[in-house]
Amino acid sequence: MLDETACGVFTIAVTPFLPDGTLDLESIDRMVDFYLEKGATGLTILGMMGEAGKLTAEESVAVVGRVTARTSVPVVVGVSAPGFAVMKTLAHASTDAGAAGVMVAPPATLRTDDQITAYYHDTAETLGGIPFVLQDFPLVTNVVIPVKIILRIVADCPTCVMLKHEDWPGLEKISALRTASDAGARRISILTGNGGLFLLEEMLRGADGAMTGFAFPEMMSDVIAAFEAGDETRARDLFDAYLPLVRYESQPGLGLAIRKYTLARRGAIAHATLRKPGVGLSPTTVAEIETLIARQEARLAALG
Repeated sequence: MLDETACGVFTIAVTPFLPDGTLDLESIDRMVDFYLEKGATGLTILGMMGEAGKLTAEESVAVVGRVTARTSVPVVVGVSAPGFAVMKTLAHASTDAGAAGVMVAPPATLRTDDQITAYYHDTAETLGGIPFVLQDFPLVTNVVIPVKIILRIVADCPTCVMLKHEDWPGLEKISALRTASDAGARRISILTGNGGLFLLEEMLRGADGAMTGFAFPEMMSDVIAAFEAGDETRARDLFDAYLPLVRYESQPGLGLAIRKYTLARRGAIAHATLRKPGVGLSPTTVAEIETLIARQEARLAALG
């Protein structure tokens, strides 16, 4: 099961679809193999960038079962839902299928610190013994979770074992949480998101790795490996080589389409389909992606 020692790269997986919008189960196998080949130490599925909200309950369970059957690395399943009954059903179905834990984002209705705290108390009670990840992504959820509230939830809820940190700007939050754990607060895993845009700085602040998506997931694993080997210069050089495409893929509303296009181009999935509603890419955008990929390949070749 997932615990506080989790580290490395938990790649946020896309959900592959056929051109008609139905699930592409064969591409799930290809995708899992691709992510593992590129250095993933865990996988996170049915997240916000996994189009979870577009799946039926039956489809969600099918995706979980297909992924867990394909890999032995820990799998975290996004189970955020408007109500606790839906959350509980998917969480238990997921762990029954072999998932290591689940991830829960706060609903946008939460407004006060007490409401946030009570919500995660209820989450822990609903999930029972299932370990969970607290997803802190205020740019999307519109829920700001202060450091003191994260520490309160961690202290009160032993099954909260990881923070998915996606606050932006949020580097000071990582530092404050690590200072607190150094002073005696329970230390949980911190894996970071935002497409890897701040990965180097996040690692320097005390993060344990990344839980995010990017069409070149090897960037995260290679950068973290260099960082952990003590070669910060190498880590920075690798990060810099990928940064223009990380930046381009970070466009709100368009990033997932860019990611799926690139993953299909790389053979990780058969089709770049987004389930409706979803945006498409113009020929101009595709040309820009191809230019960025070519320049990225040249920079990596120069690094050796």
